[in-house]
Parts: sequence; C-alpha cells; structure tokens
Amino acid sequence: MNNRNINAVVLLGILSLITILVVQMVWIRKTVAIQKTNIAIQEKEDSLSLKRFSEQTHGALRNVLQKFYKQPRDASQLYGAIQQIGYNYFVVDIDDEIQLFYLETLLKREFYVEDIHQNFEYGSYDCFSDSIKYGLPLKFDRQRGFIPHSDSVLKVNTAKLEWKTDGHYFTVFFPNVYAKTISEQSEFISPWVYVSIIIVLVLLFFGYTITVILRQKRLSEVKNDFINNMTHELKTPISTISLSSEMILKGDFAKDEEKLKRYATIIYKENKRLENQVERVLNVAKLDQEQLVLKKETVDLHELLEEAKDNFLFNQLEQGGDIILRLEAAPCSIHADQVHITNVVYNLLDNAIKYCDKTPVITVHTSTEKEGVLIRFEDNGLGIKREDIKMIFDKFYRVPTGNIHNVKGFGLGLFYVKLIIEAHHGKIQVKSKLGEGTIFTIWLPYKSLD
Repeated sequence: MNNRNINAVVLLGILSLITILVVQMVWIRKTVAIQKTNIAIQEKEDSLSLKRFSEQTHGALRNVLQKFYKQPRDASQLYGAIQQIGYNYFVVDIDDEIQLFYLETLLKREFYVEDIHQNFEYGSYDCFSDSIKYGLPLKFDRQRGFIPHSDSVLKVNTAKLEWKTDGHYFTVFFPNVYAKTISEQSEFISPWVYVSIIIVLVLLFFGYTITVILRQKRLSEVKNDFINNMTHELKTPISTISLSSEMILKGDFAKDEEKLKRYATIIYKENKRLENQVERVLNVAKLDQEQLVLKKETVDLHELLEEAKDNFLFNQLEQGGDIILRLEAAPCSIHADQVHITNVVYNLLDNAIKYCDKTPVITVHTSTEKEGVLIRFEDNGLGIKREDIKMIFDKFYRVPTGNIHNVKGFGLGLFYVKLIIEAHHGKIQVKSKLGEGTIFTIWLPYKSLD
C-alpha cells in the first residue's frame, strides 16, 4: 500500500468520524430535549397527583373525624385538627378517646369512598393512659378492599415519626406514597455517556487500524529492501565465481600455475563470502526463534578489542582512519559467548566505518559500572536521524544514507547485536547527532546470570 492509498484511508476515516459525530450530536440534542419535556410533564403529573391525594386524604380524615363526634361540627370547629406532616403522614387531633377497631373501620370506609387505594398504617395516642396503640398494617386489594398484611415498608411507630404527649390523636401513614425525584421517575442516563463510549471505541479502532497499516507498509518496505540487498549481495560473489570458473575451464594453465592459483583463490574467497552471508542470516533466524545456544566462557574483553582493532586496521582502514582504544575497565573479563560477542564488536566497528563520509576515527572506551563492564563505541560518521534511532534495531531496517549507495548489508547487523546483548542479560543504548557521529553504549555483566 503506497502513501497515496494510506492518505486516502486516513481522510475517509476522518470524514466518517466527523459524519458520525454530527449525526450523534443532532440525535443527542433531540433526545435530550424530548427527555427534558417528558420529565417536566412527569413532574407536573406527580405534583398534581400528590395534591389530589392530599385533598382526598384531608376529606376522608375530616369525615372520619365527624363520625367520632356525636354532634356534627362545622368546618371552623375542625380547622387545624388535621395536620399533614409530610407527603404521606397525617396527624388528626380529637377530643375523645379512640377505639382502635372503630377507627380502622372508619378509615377503610372513607378511604374507599374517596377512591384512596393506598396501603396504610395507623396508630393512636391516649393522653389519659399515656399509651400508644397500633393497628395492623392494611393493604388494598381490588377484590376484597383493605385487608391486613405484614409486608409493611415503614411502621408508624418508627423513630422517624415523632409522637407528642399532649391530647388524643391518631396518625395515618401511607408507605407507598412519596414525592419522586427525577432519578426515580426515570432511570435517566445522559446520551453523552453512550456517545462518548462509542467515540472512544471508534477512535481506538481507527487508530489501531492505521497503526497496523503503517506497520505493515514499513514491514513490506524493509522486506523488499532486504530482498534487494540480499539479491545484490549474493549475485556479486556468484557472478565472480562463475566468471573465474569459466576462465579456468577455457584457459590452459599448464605453464601458468600462478594464474590458476589466483583464480582458485578468488573462487575460494567468494565462496567463503557467500557462506558467511548465508550463515549470518541463519544465525539471526535461529536467535530470533530462541534456538541458538550460547557457549559461555571467560572472555578477556580488552584482548578481544585489541584483536578487532588490528584486524580492521589491516583489512578495512588501509586507506586511512584509526581506532582508538581507551581500556580502563578493571577487571576486564566477562562470562560470555566469545564468538557472538566478537561478532557484536565487529558489527559495530563495521557500521562505524561504512556509515562515514570522511576518514573514520572510532574511539572504544571501557569502564567498570554496577558489577559489569561498560563499552562505548564513538564514531565521527554520518549520524542517525531521531526518527530512525527508534527503528535501527528492527529486523531488516537500514538507515537511509542519502546520496551514498555503496553501503552493503541486509539490515540484520544491529538486530543481531541487540539480540546477542540481551541474551547475555546486558543492555545497549544509542545516542546520535546528525552529521557529527553516533555513540553506542553496551553494558555486560561480569558474571553469568543464567
């Protein structure tokens, strides 16, 4: 997938998200407006219902109070006798003793007449005997009217209802009548909650999708680069071997054995080159699959670095350049796989030489730190861009070299280095400044942690 297709996918995804957001915003506004209207209507209906219930209850209790008196009384005489303490709690003062059974009969009759079909509880206070009497909680049944029941929600003798000790009076409590709050009227959950969750999920999915696409694109690019590099790296020695073999087959070297030996040497070197390249790829594959077994032994790190310096000065720095060793670690022996640690050193030195556009000068410094040895490789090469640093240890990744096209490799060197260092329970870090050079810092423990 090329950049144009990726940009198209991103643009379409953003447009889709914006469309979803706009639609959701419009829907939310309408939904919220409808819900607010419904709540306002419900509140009004509840308020009217409570008011009608209060009026009906006052009328019924007034009639009950009239029945208690032998002589009928007018409204002015009953004024203030009925007090509504709460939405569902009423207190009725009376001048005479109260017979509980008679009170219950009157309450059931008057409530039924006034169309009050609510469960209720009642009790009375007698100031002569300073006693409180309770009636059975009554439940309304449409077929049998008011009947006793024991599933009372709240008794009239609860601590929430205070009893006064003055005069005769009775109380009536309706446990199922209460003023509903907005949250009780409707289990209202803001639509914004749902929309926010949906948006977050969509954004996460969209971001993950784009990340996967970009990752696959980069993987495809580095694999193509690896195939191209590998093809070039293998094609060159194969062509050289083919040409040398052809010259041997066609030529007569009976009188020129030196020339025959030269062609045979070329074939041998190019074949070893092929073998090393294939072996490098296979070793990385094995190490990546945790199939490579390290053969650890005591390794003199300073001796290894000195040998590497001599080798590079002889083979790769013939036309100039230097490797400066500052070996200050004490002790300098570590428990490691000598072959692989040597390959790590050679890889870092080789990269420092390949990625240098001037006479290479490489400084290798060792020091002791935290029960291990610290090795710092500092060069004066091209440097690495910040966006490339986080990817240089990825398999097949090669740092772009601009107009320089003579840098060969598979993009496996630093990947191999990191795996080997971590297999030895060490650490590797890199710092670089474009145009000034790069510093690789490796820490390896003195003792084996296996």
